[in-house]
Amino acid sequence: MTQQVKPNEAWMASGEGHPRRWVILSVLVVSLLVVVLDNTILNIALPTIQRDLNASQGELVWAVDSYVLAFAALLFTWGVLGDRIGRKKILIVGLVLFALASVICAFSSSAGMLIGFRAVMGVGGAAVMPTTLAIITVVFPPHERGKAIGAWAGSVGAAVALGPILGGVLLQNPQWSNWLIGNDWGSVFLVNVPIVIVGLIAIIRVVPETKDPNPRRLDLPGLALSVIGLTALIYGIINASATKSWLDPGVVIPVLAGISVIALFLFLEARSDHSSFDVSLFRNRGYAVSLVAVSLSFFALSGITFTLPFYLQILRGYDTLIAGLCFVPFAL
Repeated sequence: MTQQVKPNEAWMASGEGHPRRWVILSVLVVSLLVVVLDNTILNIALPTIQRDLNASQGELVWAVDSYVLAFAALLFTWGVLGDRIGRKKILIVGLVLFALASVICAFSSSAGMLIGFRAVMGVGGAAVMPTTLAIITVVFPPHERGKAIGAWAGSVGAAVALGPILGGVLLQNPQWSNWLIGNDWGSVFLVNVPIVIVGLIAIIRVVPETKDPNPRRLDLPGLALSVIGLTALIYGIINASATKSWLDPGVVIPVLAGISVIALFLFLEARSDHSSFDVSLFRNRGYAVSLVAVSLSFFALSGITFTLPFYLQILRGYDTLIAGLCFVPFAL
């Protein structure tokens, strides 16, 4: 994605970055933090949700992974749209959608309802990561950009530590949640709302609008293929945990279909004169190896963070706060 701004921005022309760039960074970090925080809060609440909604293990998997599915499938698309429409606009839309879906999730009366609106949360959350990163690369000069991106990335690690602890505190004090919502776990979703409201006010006041002033023609076929391919691939991988077999047709077919569509996407992007994705990045060995390493790390982490709350709370008998504290080392 091209990182440019409107030519009439004097701060950009000076090459020194936005005068309020560190304030902007703090706002963007909070925006990303709330999106990542929600997943780690939810994990610690899974045993409670299972009891209250009488959810099966497979339904709990999808309550977590429907968010991941929508999030991963739309990251690229939201990033491209942000470059064209305006990153600030897309960021605001994403956070509003995320907050509204959070409220509905809190009032869910069935596992199916929770799964559906967790997916909607993923749609909104997917807009946050690419737009916040793109804004950072614009408002910071090159010599400060690495430090700023490091702080942005560090918020993910902070969320891994803070989420389970916050979730543990909320679940240990369920009185107001039960009085307001009628369940003991809805607070893990409602906690997103005030954070998002504060974040939206700050974004509107301090974050500048940026976009690509000379966008190429929108690559609709490429965007469609990326969404279809990623959705099919991730659906198959997630379904493997529900079927407990990598050879089940419900796993093999979507995985192979997803790989095929992604391969077609890369093939067409490499030959397009208005591609949305720079395929040549994969020729950089360091980039390719790092991408694989990070993907495998998060793949392993997602499995551990799903199963560990059940082990700690049900088998070891820990309360939710102690179980949440056990997640702190994962942030390191």
